[in-house]
Amino acid sequence: MTKDLISALRAAQPEDASDLPDTSLPLDGSQYMNDFFSQVEEIRNLIERVQSLVDNVKNKHSDILSSPNQDEATKAQLEDAMAEIKTIAHRVRAKLKQMEMNIEYDENSDRTSADLRIRKTQYSTISRNFIEVMTDYNKAQVAFRDACKNRIKRQMEIAERKISNEELEDMLESGNPAIFTQEIMTDTQQAKQSLADIEARHQDIMKLEKSIKELHDMFMDMAMLVESQGEMIDRIEYNVEQAVDYIESAKADTKKAVKYQSSARKVGTIIGCKLCPFQVFLRCQSIRVVSLLGCVVIFLNV
Repeated sequence: MTKDLISALRAAQPEDASDLPDTSLPLDGSQYMNDFFSQVEEIRNLIERVQSLVDNVKNKHSDILSSPNQDEATKAQLEDAMAEIKTIAHRVRAKLKQMEMNIEYDENSDRTSADLRIRKTQYSTISRNFIEVMTDYNKAQVAFRDACKNRIKRQMEIAERKISNEELEDMLESGNPAIFTQEIMTDTQQAKQSLADIEARHQDIMKLEKSIKELHDMFMDMAMLVESQGEMIDRIEYNVEQAVDYIESAKADTKKAVKYQSSARKVGTIIGCKLCPFQVFLRCQSIRVVSLLGCVVIFLNV
């Protein structure tokens, strides 16, 4: 039975292998793809560095907010981390932009090779990863900005100068906290500390507003691009799922075929024994093997 099945499988294969589309990947790999994967690895390392810096920024935010006094050293470390994030972000953005242009060039050249599909998938994956990390960074900045605003309101209340949310926004937009702090009496040490803290938090918010705006402008076009690339990734995932379904279906059909063949043999034996004088035997037709979408489906005609 095994030999018959193997023979049938071989017979189902096309005589000329060139008739089949070549979807295999070169085992040795081209220099072009090697260079591409080197770029992908470099970008991933840069993104990991940004993630590490973002975690560091969050820790610095917590240290600044929990400290009753101004820690200039911590602030300096925070500014250094933010500056490095900005530098790396621009580098990653430029590399991804160049990668995008190369992919578009190959698409316009009617290249639909497996290499191109791999590059598209890799590009979309690392772009999404980059945006996720930078979104996390943006959320950390917004949270710190809101915490600074609340800190200013508390310090104003301590200094007996109540301020509404609208007045606070006006103060931040004006860039001059003295408009609302000039009425604060600085006769006591606590009042002086409150005034210094208000001015420091105001400076922090001004820096954050600028950084948040830069990030917004930098990644608006990238987010739109990744969204369109995501449709292609979804189609790839769908095709993979369909292939798995076909394979599982083929396995089930194979098991059924084997079961039916076994049952047919038993029936043939029984009939052959009981009707031997009449020499009537049940003949089972040969197994037909059909290749459907890369999956082997076995049909048994009894």
